[in-house]
Amino acid sequence: MTAAASQVLDRVLVLEMVRVTEAAAIAASTLVGRGDEKAADAAAVEAMREALNSLYMDGTVVIGEGERDEAPMLFIGEKVGSAIGKGPKIDIALDPLEGTTICATAGPNSLAVLAIAEEGGLLNAPDVYMDKIAVGPGYPEGIIDLDKTPTENIMAVAAAKGVPARDLIVCVLDRPRHEKLIAELRSVGCGVMLIGDGDVAGVIATSDPETTVDVYMGSGGAPEGVLACAALRCVGGQFKGRLLFRNDDERGRAAKWGITDLDKQYDLSELAKGDCIFAATGVTDGSLLAGVKRKKGKMTTESVVMRASSGTVRWVKGEHRTD
Repeated sequence: MTAAASQVLDRVLVLEMVRVTEAAAIAASTLVGRGDEKAADAAAVEAMREALNSLYMDGTVVIGEGERDEAPMLFIGEKVGSAIGKGPKIDIALDPLEGTTICATAGPNSLAVLAIAEEGGLLNAPDVYMDKIAVGPGYPEGIIDLDKTPTENIMAVAAAKGVPARDLIVCVLDRPRHEKLIAELRSVGCGVMLIGDGDVAGVIATSDPETTVDVYMGSGGAPEGVLACAALRCVGGQFKGRLLFRNDDERGRAAKWGITDLDKQYDLSELAKGDCIFAATGVTDGSLLAGVKRKKGKMTTESVVMRASSGTVRWVKGEHRTD
């Protein structure tokens, strides 16, 4: 990254990213518990797009709501910002409403999430599944590997931490496809924390001792994997990911975005490299952030913004007048 671009990220975009995720979270919060996933997602998308277009940058959405024919706004390849063609070139990965089902049912850990990096810094991941494993900071490099079995990975992490496997907690999406994984993890004695949705928060949880989550395992969306990696780049940790393809259409999507090695195991720094910024605002209460609260005449939000180059993590509590 050039010095000029770095200064722009530092002085302007770091805290501006919080304003963007706040806008999306506030918009989605009006539909918490209403049972309408699409309406909540649409509200968050529209608010995030409007906020992004107010920023001085030449931004390109590399991970968004889908391809252009699938998503009317914030689609992959869409240009955003008020300085297209003249401002700093920024790659953007976003999920205006991480956990749409969570929001619709008023469950925990629904977030508005955003990551930015210098041009070319974020993998342009197709909207397919990704096999994932993640741990927090403090472990020897290479402690996890998707070519190992879940049991082998658990034993390696337990040995490095100096505890028996039964003392570990593994976070896994509660899906039928994970039945064998969950059974294997429990067979070696470790605890399994099942989450209904929101695997970005699940991966980030491995970096926070307060969550008690040691490892994240299982398959989920590839775009969410890149977003989670942007956060881990800022706070430390390890991540391995491998794209999973169910049919030729999905393989074609990967080729469209320049991915030729379909069996590649990606490392953290390959999914999110260079200097990057990660921001998230809580929509509903969760392990990472409190959700949007409405009181007479005002709303409150809680956000986090992180930067890889400095390792800085800022927690931001916002108070917004509603009159």
